Amino acid sequence: MTSTAGRMTPHQLCRAIRDDIIRGAYAPGQRLTEDALAEHYGVSRVPVREALRTLEAEGFASSRPYAGVFVAALTEDEAADLLEIRARLEPLCASRAAVRRTPEQLGRLKELTALGQDAVRAGRLDELARLNSRFHEVLAEASGSTLLAQLIMQLSWKIAWVYSVELPRRASDSWHEHEQICAALEAGDPERAGAVVTAHIAHAASAYRFRQRTEDTAPQDGSASRAS
Repeated sequence: MTSTAGRMTPHQLCRAIRDDIIRGAYAPGQRLTEDALAEHYGVSRVPVREALRTLEAEGFASSRPYAGVFVAALTEDEAADLLEIRARLEPLCASRAAVRRTPEQLGRLKELTALGQDAVRAGRLDELARLNSRFHEVLAEASGSTLLAQLIMQLSWKIAWVYSVELPRRASDSWHEHEQICAALEAGDPERAGAVVTAHIAHAASAYRFRQRTEDTAPQDGSASRAS
């Protein structure tokens, strides 16, 4: 624990716990106790309590009467909804971003792509969910639509939770597709940008469904590990 951990704001603490849920440090159904979280993140119980309330509101945690707060499980129906919503919203973001993005936004997208590719090469897969979420948030901002950006922001962490299962099987391909998205934006081609993002989302959705089928047919002996 670093010396700055005790100065974490409730927002920073919530994000840290959310990141850990997304990357699988806390498994679905695992109990989240205030004392254990406060000790782990080096904070008092007060911001932990506030962070847990936020995580419940976001759907990452759920409380049970007289039992406590537990990590939520993402259901198949919820995952399917998220995948469909993303498949409809993000191609629109990309098409608009191809003609509305600023040089700074394009530069940031390229930077995030380079960071993601470097993390893949170095095997730092735990960094990819955060970098991927940030890439798609900047893409939404580059659309020039405040409403689209807000919608993507609201969905981004749940979507990261869905797509965390694609790692490491699809990590390299995914960041190569991000590079193609940047190229389409740089070319100012809205049709190409929308098509590349549509294909990117379809590939990721296919990887998720493949993962789910594999888990459903795997022996239930606890030997299968989380992809994230």
